[in-house]
Amino acid sequence: MDQKRELSSIDLGALVTELNRYEGAKVDKAYLYDDDLLRLKLRDFDRGRVELMIEVGDVKRAHVADPEHVADAPGRPPNFAKMLRNRMSGADFAGVEQYEFDRILTFEFEREDQNTTLVAELFGQGNVAALDETGEVVGALQTVRLKSRTVAPGSQYEYPASRLNPLDVSLGGFERHMRESDSDVVRTLATQLNLGGLYAEEVCTRAGVEKETPIEEATDDQLRALHEALERIGERLRSGDVDPRVYEEALDNEGDDDDREPRVVDVTPFPLSEHEGLPSVGFDSFNAAVDEYFYRLEGEESDAGEAPADASPSRPDFEEEIAKQERIIEQQKGAIEGFEQQAEEERERAELLYAQYDLVDEVLSTVREARENEVPWDEIAETLDAGAERGIPAAEAVVDVDGGEGTVTVALDADGDEENGDGGDSVRVELDASAGVEVNADRLYQEAKRIEGKKEGATEAIESTRKELEAVRERKAEWEAKEAADDGDDAGGDGGDDEDEEEYETDWLSRSSIPIRSPDDWYDRFRWFHTSTGYLVIGGRNADQNEELVKKYMGKHDRFFHTQAHGGPVTLLKAAGPSESADPVDFSEETLREAAQFAVSYSSDWKDGRGAGDAYMVEPDQVSKTPESGEYIEKGSFVIRGDRTYFEDVPCRVAVGVQCEPVTRAIGGPPSAIVDRAATSVTLEPGMYAQNDAAMMVYRELKGRFADTSFVRKVASADQLQEFLPPGGSDIVD
Repeated sequence: MDQKRELSSIDLGALVTELNRYEGAKVDKAYLYDDDLLRLKLRDFDRGRVELMIEVGDVKRAHVADPEHVADAPGRPPNFAKMLRNRMSGADFAGVEQYEFDRILTFEFEREDQNTTLVAELFGQGNVAALDETGEVVGALQTVRLKSRTVAPGSQYEYPASRLNPLDVSLGGFERHMRESDSDVVRTLATQLNLGGLYAEEVCTRAGVEKETPIEEATDDQLRALHEALERIGERLRSGDVDPRVYEEALDNEGDDDDREPRVVDVTPFPLSEHEGLPSVGFDSFNAAVDEYFYRLEGEESDAGEAPADASPSRPDFEEEIAKQERIIEQQKGAIEGFEQQAEEERERAELLYAQYDLVDEVLSTVREARENEVPWDEIAETLDAGAERGIPAAEAVVDVDGGEGTVTVALDADGDEENGDGGDSVRVELDASAGVEVNADRLYQEAKRIEGKKEGATEAIESTRKELEAVRERKAEWEAKEAADDGDDAGGDGGDDEDEEEYETDWLSRSSIPIRSPDDWYDRFRWFHTSTGYLVIGGRNADQNEELVKKYMGKHDRFFHTQAHGGPVTLLKAAGPSESADPVDFSEETLREAAQFAVSYSSDWKDGRGAGDAYMVEPDQVSKTPESGEYIEKGSFVIRGDRTYFEDVPCRVAVGVQCEPVTRAIGGPPSAIVDRAATSVTLEPGMYAQNDAAMMVYRELKGRFADTSFVRKVASADQLQEFLPPGGSDIVD
């Protein structure tokens, strides 16, 4: 049985009630582990230390953790954690809400000078966004820019499109959504009613309805039983009536398996009939159960991931990953088809209202007039039933009156024939009884438009998944090519010597454990890279460093580069180290162009969004700090005298990657110098994503390529990668 890795909407509904018991706790500090686990350390007058954990990566959870389950604080806090500390230290926790039936929690924090809202998106790629009092995004773990919504610093936060809440839907609304499906009961509950697979099966079991019953064969009594089962679950959540369970793997008790610890497989706010055969552990609160479950899950995965230091990397299960991505694509295709069908059905309903305007208007006018005269809803329903018996067309069209929702549901002939009820299939349309035909039709058109927006998001998601699938296939091909080369070497070799063996590169991406070998180089505080021919290039990050490079580190055989555009770094192509004697060097054209590209890429050309720029090169003795008479030289600027060598239309491009040998670290610079030196890298060009957002995007991309999932975090965190990104906006080059 697969282990649960994400909390469901029902789980979050149960957690919200318990998390609000910590209202009034005061924020002490914020920590960010890796790039997806946020820890808020709070102090509560009655409970003492409170650890709120929000994880939005492969595992998605939000709960208060036992302090003994919390890892030691990470090192230097990244920018997102720093921002939260500045905004929230000393703030009071004011409560948390679940957004509709989505896997989204909204945490409120209040401080005298400013309030902060944290929105935890526990779905899809996952995200945490910090908002100010106006709802504007102050910072986010991940920038989102889709046609349907935007989550980016400086923009108003946009929630995803609303989803139907199956725990609040009326019987009439429930029946309508179920009847519209052409699938079976359990699949309709899982997808159209947003319950997900497990709870859809649970509702069927509790209602005594066969899961695979086709919708067209389901009786009204069966649908009523399903709705009642949903209502009971909703009532338990709202009242806080939980009986939490952590479910474990059922062991077969045969052979040597008796001594092994059972795996945890699920955590639920109350016992499930679907897990009746599994052993379980009860807890006093759902929060405690969730904390214990994910603590054990993390421990089990850590144990499973341990491997001897000298163990050779095992072959990744490419086939399973490919099959997984293909399944996701098929599901996304199905979702797109479903959205198209739903949008078309909503438009058809709107058009039917206009096609049978007089009949619909008569129904709405009758109900509205009765309500204005304070006629009870049940009497209105009785009057309409009596009218239907007398053959009044408008009354015959009414199939449901819901006073709680203030709606009237009518059945309209799809062929638009008001006078002949058997001329075609009827379509049910739920109407707002307080509004006219036009308002109801417009609502349906808007609903169709909203659904089409979801289709656009799904289309973007499917393209992303296809890229992931292609990347897996490429890694598989590379692995198989290496295996074939190794097999050929073993079959045809004579034992070989060490030099022959070293001709084959290590597959760092597939190694389960990569040793950390940290460098300590004098030039790390500057911008730097090594050319493809091995020479060091260094550049200033500010005016002070520009001055320092020229005065302290420029040798007589080096080369000085700068851009034609104002606002570029001093760039030195070094002939030797700072304490080494150097001989004149005849630098290759490739080396010179890489140094020029470095100068251009980290200049205002990039910041201004230009795709290319011009640079020039001079000898060190042409660089002076002495201005012409009557002129002034700013700090970090220099006078260049004599002829210059120009490099025109140099592309603004940088590659940022992870180096694994001879040392482990982040590196960045011109792509031609970085790609072969890095175990893996990402190329960027001027674009729309702010420097810190682009760094996070690169980090997530690089991290996902290594089998050793903790390696990138240790040697190339988002903050370390940001050191190699040019100032200004960036985009990843496909």
